[in-house]
Amino acid sequence: MVGLQGRVTGTVGPGLVGEVMVAVRGGAEAFLALPADPGERITVGTQVVVVEYQPPRTVYVAPAYG
Repeated sequence: MVGLQGRVTGTVGPGLVGEVMVAVRGGAEAFLALPADPGERITVGTQVVVVEYQPPRTVYVAPAYG
């Protein structure tokens, strides 16, 4: 799971639990998402990389580019 890329479908940021779609097991699945940097806001449509996974459906993400 760590290292996979996905796209934000619900804003991720401080005080928010966002959502990302991540390509896994031959399809795409939705995960609850929190920012890897606690002060960062990541908007809908941003390509992200998973930096931490907490089962069953929570990931910490960072922007994939920049």
